[in-house]
Amino acid sequence: MERTLSIVKPDGVKKNLIGEVIKRFEQKGLRIAALKMLRMSVDDAKGFYIVHKERPFYDTLTGFMSEGPIVVVVVEGENAISKVREIMGATNPKDAAPGTIRADFASDIEHNIIHGSDSKESASYEIPYFFSSLEMF
Repeated sequence: MERTLSIVKPDGVKKNLIGEVIKRFEQKGLRIAALKMLRMSVDDAKGFYIVHKERPFYDTLTGFMSEGPIVVVVVEGENAISKVREIMGATNPKDAAPGTIRADFASDIEHNIIHGSDSKESASYEIPYFFSSLEMF
């Protein structure tokens, strides 16, 4: 059993896609182990995306992620990381396969509805950033 973190970004929340995202995970046999809505400060977003600190998009990404509420979700299941990434689609919605969340709903590479851990190492950092062990079921 593998766990991963997914985030419905501010644009996804604004477009009322929270239920759609969860539905797509559950339809692929994944289980929701934890879920909450919150609003990150710019400092929270900078801490979460610290791995991208040297990238040119760091400031716009952290600004975007703190501009409205997000929904953080721990998704559990066999090969959860790769399944969630497949359901999300490519980062750039222009490259995302038809039927993926990003192909169906994203506006552009930055406003792309959803985040998902890209590895076990990322998930092991990202999940405890938002959830304690007492908050996961």
